[in-house]
Amino acid sequence: MRKKKVCVVTGTRAEYGLLKLLINRINESNILELQLIATGMHLSPEFGLTYKDIEKDCFNIDEKIEVLLSSDTSVGISKAMGLTLISFSEAYARLKPDLIVILGDRFETFSAMAAAAVAKIPVAHIHGGEITEGAFDDSFRHSMTKMAYLHFTSTEEYRKRVIQLGEEPARVFNVGALGVENILNIDTLSKSKLEKKLKIKLGNRYVLIVFHPVTLEKNTASSQFEEILKALNDYDEELTKIFIKGNSDTDGRVINQMIDQFTDKNKNAYNFTSLLIEDYLSLLKHSYAIIGNSSSGILEAPSFKVHTINIGDRQKGRIKTNSVLDCGPKSEDILKCLKLIGEKEYHNSFKKIVNPYEKHGTSKKILKVIEDRLKSGKINLKKKFYNISFEVKI
Repeated sequence: MRKKKVCVVTGTRAEYGLLKLLINRINESNILELQLIATGMHLSPEFGLTYKDIEKDCFNIDEKIEVLLSSDTSVGISKAMGLTLISFSEAYARLKPDLIVILGDRFETFSAMAAAAVAKIPVAHIHGGEITEGAFDDSFRHSMTKMAYLHFTSTEEYRKRVIQLGEEPARVFNVGALGVENILNIDTLSKSKLEKKLKIKLGNRYVLIVFHPVTLEKNTASSQFEEILKALNDYDEELTKIFIKGNSDTDGRVINQMIDQFTDKNKNAYNFTSLLIEDYLSLLKHSYAIIGNSSSGILEAPSFKVHTINIGDRQKGRIKTNSVLDCGPKSEDILKCLKLIGEKEYHNSFKKIVNPYEKHGTSKKILKVIEDRLKSGKINLKKKFYNISFEVKI
């Protein structure tokens, strides 16, 4: 019996970091044959040509699909989505996968999902059912849920939401977050080794800043990021600042330009376009706080007992622990949160935080479901709509 071909799609450095353990398990499976498609930011010189990191991990990339990222306007991204859809349909015709694995909700993975649906190839979707009210990723994610066949959610509440969208409970699995599994399995670097490897000086305390545009708002990226910079300077000019540059979102380049300008003028500020997952998690682990609106501040930081200052509406709607402080995109609000996390009473209560996204063996659980479904051959793409109004138990 031939191995079943499972094709994993990855478009960003962060997404690959989340998928890496699962990719390795698929590669080592006696039942499955790994295929990899690298697309999006992986192939862009501006974002670090991170497909090379995949190759350094000794994984073969079966297809490289270019996405035109020279423009971050809404028109440019829409055109990129159209071209990506065409390219994925051609790649699937060549690779003939038995199942495709897609994580998240970005525009390039939306196109990958749409091409798979038309090609009648089942898709296992990871991180469905979540809410991010400030980004158009929200509507992409729910649309992708309806096109996918297997669903792997990060909490039980998200599992119920996928079922609420009409997906049968037997195809929806609460497995926890892959990013949190990384924390439980990756050997992070010490602070001194991190400084030596990245050629930086972290000082006594440092903050990690990861901020992306709120894509459902118009022209707010630069003004909101300016407020963050002002709050950081007002709080403590000596505090070391580590910036991780943003993705290819609408208006994302303006933030990256502001980061360059800030780090050029401040000796205790550094920026990175791309980091290996172990380097990023090491930075997160030793940081005083993560500031911005990245999902890693919601999902991963609580497992490291690291403070999160979540700014604005990009992550609005996501399940959060008490270690995540929500605040408006105003310098005075951000400054209040920075001062609060320094208070002893808050810090003591913070130690009791339990991460709702943390489960053991996330990638193993995903692998087993995929193996069982492909081995049994019981995949029927004629999905029935599961109407919860007639079923009490979900």
